[in-house]
Amino acid sequence: MSNTPLMPMATAVWLVENTTLTFKQIANFCNLHEVEVQGIADGEVAKGIVGYNPINSGQLTREEIELSSKDENRALKINTYNIEISDSDNDKKIKRYVPLSKRQDKPDSALWLIRQHSILKDSQIARLVGITKNSVSAIRNKSYWNFNNLNPKDPVAMGLFSQKELVEAIEKAERRIKREKKEKEKIKSNT
Repeated sequence: MSNTPLMPMATAVWLVENTTLTFKQIANFCNLHEVEVQGIADGEVAKGIVGYNPINSGQLTREEIELSSKDENRALKINTYNIEISDSDNDKKIKRYVPLSKRQDKPDSALWLIRQHSILKDSQIARLVGITKNSVSAIRNKSYWNFNNLNPKDPVAMGLFSQKELVEAIEKAERRIKREKKEKEKIKSNT
């Protein structure tokens, strides 16, 4: 995260209207010129811009504003924090909404997966992309009703599913292939 707040002009408007900070402190925090901040206070700059509360967004704390209000030479410090992104099992069970504009790209994505990762089973592709297994089989057999108009498109780039989900599916397919080879070798050695 950079050292400037989100929506700096709107943040400056809010700070001018709701705090006793100096123009210099607000300008330094919002990465604006001091004259711009004075223009905001005079109503000449940022007309019609609604103030953006940096406290609600977690970029500043009330304590930080109070400390800087008491000491004009103290600069405001943006609140930096790391957000931990968890990928729980519950997330996988939630059906994701796919916009109408992307639904027509599902067969294109299935074709891309068939060409790029041929080891994936039809059921895996259907689950990843969100189409029926019969549609995937038809695309693989080139008997899909609109096959001639399909253009392979990367489903991860289109946002249909994550790279992690694709890697997990490929690893599962590789384990299945290894298991099938071992079973074939056992059958050959027994005969």
